[in-house]
Amino acid sequence: MVGHRALLGEGALLPRLIREDAFGSLLLYGPPGCGKTTLAEAIAAETGSHAVRVNAVLSGAPELREILAEARARPERRTLLVIDEIHRFNKAQQDLLLPDVESGAVRLVGCTTHNPGVHVVPALLSRSHLFRLDPLPREDVVAFLARALADETRGLGKIRVAASEAVLGLLADLSEGDLRRALNALETLALSTPVGSAITDEAVAAFAKERRLRYDDGGDDHYDTASAFIKSVRGGDPDAALYWLAVQLEAGEDPRFIARRLVIAASEDIGLADSRGLGVAVAAYQAAELVGMPEAEYPLAHATLFLALAPKSNSATLALARAKEAVRSQPRQEVPLHLKDSHTAVARRLGQGAAYLYSHEFPEGISGQSYLSRPLDLFQPGANGAEPQLAERLARWRQLRRERAAGGGRQ
Repeated sequence: MVGHRALLGEGALLPRLIREDAFGSLLLYGPPGCGKTTLAEAIAAETGSHAVRVNAVLSGAPELREILAEARARPERRTLLVIDEIHRFNKAQQDLLLPDVESGAVRLVGCTTHNPGVHVVPALLSRSHLFRLDPLPREDVVAFLARALADETRGLGKIRVAASEAVLGLLADLSEGDLRRALNALETLALSTPVGSAITDEAVAAFAKERRLRYDDGGDDHYDTASAFIKSVRGGDPDAALYWLAVQLEAGEDPRFIARRLVIAASEDIGLADSRGLGVAVAAYQAAELVGMPEAEYPLAHATLFLALAPKSNSATLALARAKEAVRSQPRQEVPLHLKDSHTAVARRLGQGAAYLYSHEFPEGISGQSYLSRPLDLFQPGANGAEPQLAERLARWRQLRRERAAGGGRQ
């Protein structure tokens, strides 16, 4: 196996389980081209198991039932069921595996590019060892491409095409840790290069114009990149925020999805520190709807930079959380009589709204009246942006409210 030293190196858990043939079912999770299926094949060969290979895209419940029935009928064969893209199986198909995985009639090796915590049923997940595989390091990809170019039996050696380490490094960079993609690129370039000559930087550059970023729309890359984008905005790093924005745009992400995340961040992470952020984010969303791609990139970049560079506060987020907790954990407060609606004659006869004091008739709009049956301290201004001024204003209003309530008996 190429790479994955932390997972497969000396002293690691997985090699010990394989050497001792002491594992049950395994889930191998990682990006495309990192070697999940190859590792499953190696496990089958190392343990001398009878490997049955299934691709979840092409298989269904009838085929699974046949495989499982045969495994139960012939336990001496020690069936290892390798399921590629197991996340493609629906819940019923995954549930079909449970009895035989539980009994040990089959040992499962499931390979997936999607987060098993989301796409694998909990019962199957709890019965399996989960191992994560990462994209292959650049140096491992370069070394493997060199072997592939020289190998005359299983590689491209008979074509007699050369490539410098720098060229192989460019191909490794283009592949983003996906060895299958790197090998396909090498094969394409080698076959288009005259026999006896070398692959040039120019040929790689021309090939790179057609490359597509690794990005599974609606999958882990979609959510991971969006997460990195918003966390970069929250962390005040405009360069990182712009980079992750560009990744999403180049990968064909829906600009409205990006704009919606910016609208959320404007209130969740900037809030009252700079309330202009919400207006900028909403305007970017409207602009993206109005002009479409590719011009929508400009208002999205504008909003991204504005929010990344804005002072940050989550005081609105925390205040909302405290309010929701108060609603959930305490008896619901009754609306005070002086605040109740009084637009009907019956309501007025009941005294609703009769004692209400109109705030605009008092200096600074503070009457001294209470607006809760039991006081709560939910909003706590932060120290960034405009919030220190809000804290001063709020402190003064609270003092005025106490003074006027005590002086006029206005409760």
